[in-house]
Amino acid sequence: MSIKQWIFVITLLFSSSLFASPDIEHWTTDNGARVYFVNAPELPMVDVNIVFNAGAARDGEHPGLAKLTNAMLDEGAGGMDADAIADTFSSVGANYSANSQRDMAVLSLRTLTEKKAFDTALKMFAEVIAKPSFPEISFLRIKQQLLTALQGEKQSPQSIATRTFFQKLYDKHPYGSMPAGDTVSVEKINLDNLKAFYQQFYVAKNAVVVIVGDVSKQQASQMATALTKNLNSGSPAPELPAVTPLSKQQEVVLPFPSSQTTIMMGQIGMSRDDPDYFPLYVGNHILGGSGLVSILSDEIREKRGLTYGVYSYFSPMQKSGPYVFGLQTRNDQTEEALHVLKDTLNTYIENGPTEAQLKAAKQNITGGFALRVDSNSKIADYLSMIGFYGLPLDYLDSFNDKVNAVTVADIKDAFKRRVHADKMLTVLVGGETK
Repeated sequence: MSIKQWIFVITLLFSSSLFASPDIEHWTTDNGARVYFVNAPELPMVDVNIVFNAGAARDGEHPGLAKLTNAMLDEGAGGMDADAIADTFSSVGANYSANSQRDMAVLSLRTLTEKKAFDTALKMFAEVIAKPSFPEISFLRIKQQLLTALQGEKQSPQSIATRTFFQKLYDKHPYGSMPAGDTVSVEKINLDNLKAFYQQFYVAKNAVVVIVGDVSKQQASQMATALTKNLNSGSPAPELPAVTPLSKQQEVVLPFPSSQTTIMMGQIGMSRDDPDYFPLYVGNHILGGSGLVSILSDEIREKRGLTYGVYSYFSPMQKSGPYVFGLQTRNDQTEEALHVLKDTLNTYIENGPTEAQLKAAKQNITGGFALRVDSNSKIADYLSMIGFYGLPLDYLDSFNDKVNAVTVADIKDAFKRRVHADKMLTVLVGGETK
């Protein structure tokens, strides 16, 4: 049986055995990287995330720079090219991945803890993190791939709506540009830009190391040191500016040759450490975050048949992320759908949910919570969030209690203070709406 087949089998056998409330240990390496560790001995595997405060919010004058930098790290490192790096990971059944979001850039490794596989994968991962070579031929290829993807977005009404929504909602704030940048900005990015970005942001004091798996704390400490010792110590990324909420209602209409209109509506929402997080989170779950059983779905889809699906969500970030409402509807139904959306929101802000709706939401949220932490990788993702945003170590332990503590009065109070239906940004992409 190959190593990859072995990983698949043991994952199937044991994926449900991980505990729901992991014991999180935390320390800082000598060069300033923050480490979060959970011992999970059920599988002979370990998941590692290295999280840098190096997302698109750090792009500055070069939207798309963080994404390109993140994508280039495994294209060449430690004297090896992309194929050799990929072969090294593959030869021991390890999996490397990378992604870049608005706030964070993440490098991830999953490997067996068998000594040969573990040592080989960890050494290669450390090279990718600390010794990228940024080969020009790879840069030109990845840059062209990004430009092609950006051109493709122009054929997607949802992509057009999302880009416009963030631009109008955040204006000149770093959250206002898309992580992929735009064709003009990406065309101007060069290798020197990537190298300078890497030198500034891929440093130990700007990193969170997350380790979850079948290793001891001593081994985890050695891993964290090995992965970060060749990084410059550097400095944490500077604090992002505060977000300015909209002062009045705005509507943007963008014609698009489609039988349907894509609607995005919203406002500035909340940050990860927001004191109103749980009332807003639970309240939105009832309003539009619970799929077909949500209030919005009942009013817009079930009662009136104006859409196949409607949603709302908060996207908490370092600074206030957006609160978004969205749906698609026939062009001739756009005005009615938008009216019902706004009317339903206003009613909810005024009256809040019923006790029965709140009870059902709590059962849905807390009942599904165990599934959110039923694997090493899911726990690692939560630890990445906890470490990056500086959340308390008991975040997972206390999550259900905090959800259950939310009252109807809490939701009404939070929504009345924080959600402003008369100051929403609305973006419409599609045919005639009037």
